[in-house]
Amino acid sequence: MTLDLITDKEVRQAYEADASGLRLLPDFVARPESVADVLEVMRQARTDRLAVTCAGAQSSTTAASITDRGILLSMRELDKIADVDQRGRTIRVGPGAFVADVKRKAAAAGLLFAPDPTSEEESTIGGAIACNASGARTYKYGATRKYVQALTVVMANGEVKDFRRPNLEKNTVGYAFAHDPIDWFIGSEGTLGVVVEAELSLVPLPVEVIGLAIFFATEEDALRFVIAARENGEVSPRCIEYFDNLALEIARQSPTGSALPADAKGMVYVEEEIAHDVDATLSVWADFVGESSEIEPLVFQGEAKLREARQFRHSIPATMNERGGRHRDAGGRKVSTDWAVPYRRLPEAVASARGFARDAGIAQPVIYGHAGNGHPHQNFIARDSTELSTIEKVVEQTLQRVLSLGGTVAAEHGIGKIKRRWLPLQMNALQIAMMTAVKKELDPQHLLAPGNIL
Repeated sequence: MTLDLITDKEVRQAYEADASGLRLLPDFVARPESVADVLEVMRQARTDRLAVTCAGAQSSTTAASITDRGILLSMRELDKIADVDQRGRTIRVGPGAFVADVKRKAAAAGLLFAPDPTSEEESTIGGAIACNASGARTYKYGATRKYVQALTVVMANGEVKDFRRPNLEKNTVGYAFAHDPIDWFIGSEGTLGVVVEAELSLVPLPVEVIGLAIFFATEEDALRFVIAARENGEVSPRCIEYFDNLALEIARQSPTGSALPADAKGMVYVEEEIAHDVDATLSVWADFVGESSEIEPLVFQGEAKLREARQFRHSIPATMNERGGRHRDAGGRKVSTDWAVPYRRLPEAVASARGFARDAGIAQPVIYGHAGNGHPHQNFIARDSTELSTIEKVVEQTLQRVLSLGGTVAAEHGIGKIKRRWLPLQMNALQIAMMTAVKKELDPQHLLAPGNIL
């Protein structure tokens, strides 16, 4: 039985947008409910030479999950979450499962799925694998790649392949990039195969977690504190997040942000996992913070309070997405960056980014995010196509400065279509040629996710 490719325009329009602010209307939409359905779509695509772009919840900020060529393959119905393997500390999930649902299933078994993209309630495991997603806890735990133990992938030629991480401590067979083929697919943004199932590793659920919101009079003070928090051996944060003045203004308007002090111009939010003495840990933090800030910090203790902190944090990208959407008809949108630098270079990188925006005569971006990894987000709002062009030039200037500081143009969200122009700033011709060769070997007809990365 052939799975119907949907041509109805209203259905196709439901899949034409993601969080990037772009709109691309696919020629067809396919909504498989099983691996067999995915195989059927790939067979049709290969026969008719139709491009196939995978999508989950379409929370991509890089336009990786939308297309105006061929089939938009929605993986939302492949959302099964199996029971946790307690002994092996693993869980098998479909690509359409929401990250938050996987975390809840793991937590019920006393375990933690460590990667934590801020949009976990609206992002899928397939998307997290596609861009090697991370989040606040990446500071302690690392990104998604580390937690992917096995993948089942439908290849471009219609074959189903299983890949399992060998977890060897030593291996000298062949070229290093061929040692662990599972890593070809993690972060490949759907360009090399269609992930239809994943086995994820879990870690023990912390006994208790506390969060602290620490406030500063200036951005410079806050960023200096980020470096100090990384280098202070008496505290052990699992995340170190920064919020500038504009981000704080948004957070204060959220339902859980009213307690954020009005006189703060910058905030650093940290969390620490505690196995024993909460009071002793808070005392250490109080002594440390007291040396850097005169504003009383806020403490978030218990699951309900930690959810409040997460909600005001999530209000920032959600608000910026809404603001960007208001200007789509005029050719504007939200412009989001995810560059990163070595953490000690973060203050000068942010100062340079501010200077480029000021020199171009545009509004300062909202800056927030994973400062502990040297990885903030800049969010600009372009009100029309002219302003969009100016902002993109400012972003390119910033990325050139970031690279000069030893950084990367994309640390979390991938390249997609939007950042493809900036890939050659970081990767030389040989690196791009090697990626192109792998793409040609695995997808010789170039059917998968055209326009993403390459």
